[in-house]
Amino acid sequence: MKKIAAIFKNKEIVDRIFFTIMIMFVFRIGAAITVPGVTLSEFSFQNNDAFGLMNLLGGGTLQQFSVFALGVSPYITASIIVQLLSMDVLPALTDLANQGDYGRKKMEMTNRYLTLMLGAVQAYGVIVTMENQSYIKLAESNFWTYAYIITVMLAGTMLVMWLGDQISSKGIGNGISMIIFAGIVSSLPQQIIRAYQNWLSDKVGQGSQQLFIGLLQFGVYVLSFLIIIGFITFIETSKRKIPVQHAGKSGQTRKMAQASFLPIKINSAGVIPVIFASSIMMAPSIIASFISGTNMDAEWLKIFNSSATVTMPWFNGATWQMPWGLLIYLFLIVVFAFFYAKLQINPEKLAENFQKNGSYIPGIRPGAETERYVGKVLNRITVIGAFSLAVIAALPIVLVLLKIVPDQSLALGGTGLIIVVGVAIELNSQIDGLLAGRSFEEQGSIFGG
Repeated sequence: MKKIAAIFKNKEIVDRIFFTIMIMFVFRIGAAITVPGVTLSEFSFQNNDAFGLMNLLGGGTLQQFSVFALGVSPYITASIIVQLLSMDVLPALTDLANQGDYGRKKMEMTNRYLTLMLGAVQAYGVIVTMENQSYIKLAESNFWTYAYIITVMLAGTMLVMWLGDQISSKGIGNGISMIIFAGIVSSLPQQIIRAYQNWLSDKVGQGSQQLFIGLLQFGVYVLSFLIIIGFITFIETSKRKIPVQHAGKSGQTRKMAQASFLPIKINSAGVIPVIFASSIMMAPSIIASFISGTNMDAEWLKIFNSSATVTMPWFNGATWQMPWGLLIYLFLIVVFAFFYAKLQINPEKLAENFQKNGSYIPGIRPGAETERYVGKVLNRITVIGAFSLAVIAALPIVLVLLKIVPDQSLALGGTGLIIVVGVAIELNSQIDGLLAGRSFEEQGSIFGG
């Protein structure tokens, strides 16, 4: 309560929060406007990996086929590609990555141009696939209609990015993350209502015993929801602190050294591995949509759908089903978690910086031994983070495959909760920083007076 009171007393924080809410309101208005010339039909993306993640990140904008249908998906993909290419793959991007603020601005501009190109390809794939699967109906299927819709969708994506930039500069939190956060949170009340209707409302009028069973099922659902949120929070905030000694200014002896810690998060990759893995899983469906005559319900395409089981022949002529898509999805999440963790924390560069600054890990020799030690610790804790991330991301899919819940809209966990909790933790840290800065200014004015 004290923190809430302190927030409302801080005019800067209140103004930033109000500005962010206004931007969110504008985003939700745009999310409800369907692209002109497009007629929607009743459909759901709950079991469609090709569009499920895109719809999730946009807060249902794709299902509405709004002007914000693409959301920030092209930008996320472009950012991942640019970041990967800047890791000693393209010398030009590598040089920009090492040029501080100037290089960061140039790389961001590269992101924007790549977003336009990827967005155009993605928009075309989305239109063709949704039209072929009777999700939407166009007024006319010709070049100019496609060009018009693609232009509208690209304009919507750039507007969403601009709104995100406004939040980052004048609001609270990271703009793009807050847009995604708002979209996901807006769907949570509907999820709770569906759970209530599925387990409780149908039991009303069927006797006290059935009502009690419904209350118990709904209570277990809500409790499980809270437990999963707590688990995600624990994973996102847990760190391994490696003790580090910094040599004092007036000498190089250990007695004069200053102690500190090198914090390494259990899940240093965040939600990036899940998004990256989902993007790869949806790529075959997007590519197949460009090929005329492709059967979108073919068994080979189901391999890339983590929510589907693939019928496989058995030795006795019978058939059995395997969730190959889920297994591939989990494998990609674990691989990318390790890969992105290495990008975030480079043991070689870390060891070099330690030597330059006169820092060292107690009991570990500087140089190659420090590099091996940090790499070993990073690999060990990434195992925990990667598998925890995989379990949370796979939970909704597993619950559907086991027929515990009818569809993923009632399932617990998943990418959405990971993003929501991660953004909430980041937002809380920023608010704490603003409050601490305010407190420091007040103390300074008191002592100055």
